[in-house]
Amino acid sequence: MNEYDSNRIFDLTKKIDYLKTENLDEANCYVLNTCHIREKATDKVYHDIGRIKKKFRKKIKPIVLVTGCVAQAEGDILLKKEKYIDAVIGPQSFHLINKIILDIEKKQKTINFTEFDVIEKFDTLNSLKNSCNKISSFLTIQEGCNKFCKFCVVPYTRGAEYSRSIKEIIEEANQLVDNGSKEITLLGQNVNAYNFEGKKLSDLIFEISKINDLKRIRYTTSHPKDFTQDLIDAHKDCEKLMPLIHLPVQSGSNKILEAMNRKHTIEEYLRIIERLNKINSSIKFSSDFIIGYPGETLEDFKQTEQLIKKVKYINSYSFIFSARPGTPAFELEKINKSEAIKRLIIFQSIAEEIKIKYRESLIGNISNVLFENKTKDGNKYFGRDEYLNSVIVKSKESLVGKIKKVKIISGNHNTLYGEIDSFLSQNNYAA
Repeated sequence: MNEYDSNRIFDLTKKIDYLKTENLDEANCYVLNTCHIREKATDKVYHDIGRIKKKFRKKIKPIVLVTGCVAQAEGDILLKKEKYIDAVIGPQSFHLINKIILDIEKKQKTINFTEFDVIEKFDTLNSLKNSCNKISSFLTIQEGCNKFCKFCVVPYTRGAEYSRSIKEIIEEANQLVDNGSKEITLLGQNVNAYNFEGKKLSDLIFEISKINDLKRIRYTTSHPKDFTQDLIDAHKDCEKLMPLIHLPVQSGSNKILEAMNRKHTIEEYLRIIERLNKINSSIKFSSDFIIGYPGETLEDFKQTEQLIKKVKYINSYSFIFSARPGTPAFELEKINKSEAIKRLIIFQSIAEEIKIKYRESLIGNISNVLFENKTKDGNKYFGRDEYLNSVIVKSKESLVGKIKKVKIISGNHNTLYGEIDSFLSQNNYAA
């Protein structure tokens, strides 16, 4: 979502003649678009500002803006702690960035703009064409969260759940496809909580699938509580909907899930997976895990181990509990850090073993790959298969924007290598 927001910030600032530069030394305005999910991301803000200060020690100071969730959660602290910052702008206020920049240019005063006005934000963005021209693009359809998991800052930094209208989403999707996108990932903090005038995520998926030149649809991130039967059925009935589902669980222990206020049990979670596998056996899953949540015992952790072994997630994102200021879990007594690290190492070792076996099973198989760009290394092209696995092949013809059947011949931890199956790729899979 931050990538989507950053692209929209670029679209906005073009209106006041600001251009994007890849040369950090020549920039006269820096925008640090931030995340507040873990403490490390917050620390990076100060590190990056330190780098900017060093670069411009003997030059005219650039405008420095901090946007996103760190700005929302810690705006006053940031301005007090780091005088180099000119403005902090929350994720629901970045549509005002042009006015803020012009005010800074004129008055050189610090600004804290962290209001919640998501409707005005999207009204502003709807008037601007989305200029993103990537083969695979992001499109925000829903923001905010009403779940209030005790560890999570999202309800406090993004606000309550808000769904954009189907009309404006379809219009923006058409813009992206006109720009060359073949794949769109629908975004939301709780994307399957999407609900606009009774229309759900499944309704939106079917509407977007009617765009002829759009070949693939994905969505992230889902909450188990909102995974309804109509969305499950969409994975049977919509050919453009990809068979990889990111479904965060956080823990394999019902006791810990209740302590987190996750609003679902492991049994309910596994029933969702069972129903999805039943209607589409090709579906695979990825998930998020918090290791060492306050109160987690060794038995709780072992239940999380059992869950990952049972589901066999092809990707698992796991982190030690990071206490975020302002959340109910911040004040809870933490478990011993060395024990938490030990458990994380064990968990990640199991997750890696599962991932390696999965990737080994792909060798010799045929994958449908959407190619996104040509690499800098000769006649090689980078793409992703239906499960977001990175694939590289050699080709004399341009593959950008095309879906080809690829025989996987080798791979490593991050990338699969293959060759085009010319016979199977003819006609049917040219984008």
